[in-house]
Amino acid sequence: MTGRWTVRSGVSGGMGCRRTVADTVPRYGSLVVERARSESLCARLRRGVPSPLRGCGAITGRLGFGEVLRSHRRAARLTLEKLAEVSGVSARTLSDMERGRSRGPQHRTVTALADALALEGDARKRLLELAREGRLRDHWTRPTGLCELPRSVDDFTGRAAELVWVSELVYAESSPGVGVVGLITGSAGLGKTTLAVHAAHSVRPSFPDGVFFLDLFGMSQRPLAADDALQLLLRALGVADQQIPGDIQGRASLYRSLLRDRRVLVVLDNAASENQVRPLLPGGGVGRSLITSRRLLSGLEGVRRLILGPLPLQESTQLLTGILGERSASDGESALARLSELCGGLPLALRIIGNRLVSRPGWDAAELAARLANEERRLDQFKAGDLKIANAFGMSYEQLADSARRMFRRLAVVPGQDFDATLAAVAGGVPNEDAWEALDDLVDLGLLHDSAAGRYRFHDLVRLFARGRLHEEEAVAECEVLTGQVTSWLLRMATLSGRWFEPGYGRPDGPDPDLAVPSSVEEADWWLRVNVDNWLGAMRASAGSGRHTLVLDCAESMHWFSERWAHSPHWQEVFTRGAEAAAALGDLAQQATQLNYLAWVHSVPPSDAEAVLRYAAEALELATRGGATAQIAWAHEYTASALLMLGRLEEAVASSSRAAEMFKTIGDIDSYVQSLACIANCLLDEGRYTEALEQYLGLLTLLDDPESGMTPSVATHSRPFALMRIGFCLGHLGRRAEAITTLSEGIDLMDTLQMSDYRQAGALETLAALLTGEGRTGESSRAYARAAQVFEAIGDTGASSRCHALATAAR
Repeated sequence: MTGRWTVRSGVSGGMGCRRTVADTVPRYGSLVVERARSESLCARLRRGVPSPLRGCGAITGRLGFGEVLRSHRRAARLTLEKLAEVSGVSARTLSDMERGRSRGPQHRTVTALADALALEGDARKRLLELAREGRLRDHWTRPTGLCELPRSVDDFTGRAAELVWVSELVYAESSPGVGVVGLITGSAGLGKTTLAVHAAHSVRPSFPDGVFFLDLFGMSQRPLAADDALQLLLRALGVADQQIPGDIQGRASLYRSLLRDRRVLVVLDNAASENQVRPLLPGGGVGRSLITSRRLLSGLEGVRRLILGPLPLQESTQLLTGILGERSASDGESALARLSELCGGLPLALRIIGNRLVSRPGWDAAELAARLANEERRLDQFKAGDLKIANAFGMSYEQLADSARRMFRRLAVVPGQDFDATLAAVAGGVPNEDAWEALDDLVDLGLLHDSAAGRYRFHDLVRLFARGRLHEEEAVAECEVLTGQVTSWLLRMATLSGRWFEPGYGRPDGPDPDLAVPSSVEEADWWLRVNVDNWLGAMRASAGSGRHTLVLDCAESMHWFSERWAHSPHWQEVFTRGAEAAAALGDLAQQATQLNYLAWVHSVPPSDAEAVLRYAAEALELATRGGATAQIAWAHEYTASALLMLGRLEEAVASSSRAAEMFKTIGDIDSYVQSLACIANCLLDEGRYTEALEQYLGLLTLLDDPESGMTPSVATHSRPFALMRIGFCLGHLGRRAEAITTLSEGIDLMDTLQMSDYRQAGALETLAALLTGEGRTGESSRAYARAAQVFEAIGDTGASSRCHALATAAR
């Protein structure tokens, strides 16, 4: 009780004095004796007659359950022990009730007491009502302190969009009977819990009835059962233990009813499964739930999903700087940026590295970054006290079935950044269907990321963890066999795909039955591009293990495809490894071939004429020693292209003429045409446009002649370049209309062949200028814009900016 409440005495015949409850109750026994001769107080209470004890509660000014119970017991002249014996309620419990320690006993207990006291009518009803009111007061006023939200971190950084997403849950509307639920998913170490806790603290003012947090232990061997979770939440919401239903359905129903009318936020952290959280979701109303889980929980209906990704590098660096505090100034921006990069955007990794530096003032950030650069030891560096990133990954790993664990660790031998299910099946040694199932499990737990294109990838640190598990759980010999199988498959697949582009264009004969054979040029092109990191990594691994024939076959098969993807940055390494493999095999002709390919690589803009001359000279020397006439001729041809770049046109013509004669002698018409084109290019650069035009027209006639002896696919491939060169000459000669038509035809043919490169970009820019001269400004603007796109795609940002500006000006 609070305050000093008074009641009119009444029991002494209306004397008019006023006493406090504290004064009245101790003397109550004598008052009962005084009135017993005329009418017992117990009888008056049973009939509902007003008395000094009726309705004096703790808040309303009426007596509470304890006082009324005591009056009934004393009126019945029963001791605590005797009432306990008659009712079956312990004397200790009765004492607690009368002293107000238990203000709202259970209904069955009160009924037993009423029966023992022989209460009937209004008196019985009133005692039951007082007990019920006491239970309600206890429900709202009992201190909980349960499921309290954990503390946030003061250096929380970034996640602005994600915080907005959480705040929108506060005001989100939903369909009737469907509660508002937010689900944050993502792999280990991304800071899902930290984000949820920080966001919950920030929106706490919007939930006056409470913000509650419950760890569901989803990654442990024994996740929290749904019925136990409901019991904890109901307690936190103020439900007494005696009022919590014993079955999960009853608990869930009570829980939903409480959330319907209370403005509360419940954070359910680290959920294990849909079955675990379904009973914990609100059924509508003003309550909100926020769930975090490593699993996707894709079976949950009607939830708002947020898939958390790594922090961008800038935010990673900001977080690391915030953790380091004052010492960050002495560590240097570059060292912290490098550390952040090596952490891969994982807040847990950044926290560990930051804590290590803070707790060791003598450590140097740059030195730690150098240690982390060593992949073999990197994962070991991510530990600080009880924080260890490998443990976070390990909890997810332990959730997997044996088959999925095997797939996970074996995928570590895939050399590239991403892969598809077919390559995963090769690594796992399982059928494609089983690979799909294992990959789904890995994605579900956040150990892999997938994309709409059907590609999968590791986070860098997760890959290192997988590699560690592979080396610990499988024998060295098994790992070596596995690596050999995967690299061999990749190189054979790349070689098969590359040969689609050789003259003749078609499915290679006798494909390997173990390979996923491309069924068209388009499929082969797509496979080679998306898997370039994989098959190039396989080349490195095979070169290191002495499998030179596989490496050389793969490099040779890329000759024709490289022309189609001229600006790929990979060709320098591909043909260098090809030349090294040929040297290891003692094949001078093939070594010269690969060196000539390297000369071509350096002739593609931004070209390096000196490098072209150097590689061509080395190829010429080896080809001469090996008696490889075709490669001698090609060495002369690449020398000519370098001399053309250097403006040494007479020497270039002489070198190309020498190559043309040699090609003609050995009957290689395809290559002979290339030498004639180089001679025409020299005439064009010299400003001899009429002679150059005649040369190009002669070449075009040869390309269109089915009796010329040219390989049809080579003729088709060469035709757009001849047309574009003819267009250049016509433009210089002032024949703009013809030039526009011819250039347009050549550009369209390149589109058909899917060969967008520097030559097409140059033709588009020339076409745009000619269209401007004809007053066709709309077409000119579009041509400039297209040229800007192509230049941008091949990495020539200067030319792209120039064409973009011209496109804007031509509008």
